[in-house]
Amino acid sequence: MLTPEQEKWVDHLNDTDEVKIIPFDPTAQEKFERIRFLVQSKMGKTTDVEHRGATSLGISGQDEIDIYVPVSSDDFDVTIVPLSELFGPPKKIYPLNRAHFITHDGGKHIDVYLINKEAPSWLDGLKFESYLKNHHEALEEYRILKEKLAGLSTREYYRNKIEFINDILSRVK
Repeated sequence: MLTPEQEKWVDHLNDTDEVKIIPFDPTAQEKFERIRFLVQSKMGKTTDVEHRGATSLGISGQDEIDIYVPVSSDDFDVTIVPLSELFGPPKKIYPLNRAHFITHDGGKHIDVYLINKEAPSWLDGLKFESYLKNHHEALEEYRILKEKLAGLSTREYYRNKIEFINDILSRVK
């Protein structure tokens, strides 16, 4: 089941396209490391840069690498500037919550997210991935689900994925 806010977000997604899922990319970690180095070279070595999502879990996914730069709400707006200098203007901004940048490495699509580290969605994401890393059967269930969802529209893909995430979060709260 989705929350009303999740339902609203899912409803804005494309319902005619087709999600493609590919096997785990063993080069994802080295590509992440190059982007982390780039971000930290610009913003300082102590800048937190995290590899998240399917490639960080070692499972099939949408042929992208998800990278997050978590910052406090006080630092959110000012951090957009150096990330924009690296990756161009954000593709989408949810004020004081998330800004989405896109880059590529070796032909691989990379989503870079500036994220408010105090936001409930970020904290829930941390709980979800931690649970999967500590419960192999749940990680395998997630991998199988993602592979089964291949071919569905973006809207239906995310609806099913969020329902799974919500189920996992109900176990850890």
